Amino acid sequence: MSVAVKTEAAPLPDVAIVEAYLTASMIPDPDAAAAYMAPGTVITFTGGNTFDHPRGPTAFNAKRYRWVKKKMDRFDVCPGDGETVVYSVGTLYGEWKDGTPFEGNRYVDRFVVRGGKIIKMDVWNDSAERILIRHGIDA
Repeated sequence: MSVAVKTEAAPLPDVAIVEAYLTASMIPDPDAAAAYMAPGTVITFTGGNTFDHPRGPTAFNAKRYRWVKKKMDRFDVCPGDGETVVYSVGTLYGEWKDGTPFEGNRYVDRFVVRGGKIIKMDVWNDSAERILIRHGIDA
């Protein structure tokens, strides 16, 4: 006699949630990425631009890059009371809108994860500095 056992998948660790979100966002598949976010999540992107869905950063990136990906070098995990802060640190690579390739563009993404979902994301990178240099502005 066989017995069917119902098993539930263990919840993903917070760092795995962040990595899965980033992987989906690089496809780019903003709707798949949104599955890792709680309703009401605020994404604060470079320059202080805010979005409530991963479609916002995808559209923002489409204005800046022909394509862009992240080389995720490491994740720094900071457990807290009821939430975890996860930093993804690495570099961007891709092509500017004119087709010129780039790599080594530093980034830091900060995520707050609560209850198995991302509730806040902040994004910083060197793209603005690199764009200034491309336009001959040494500021």
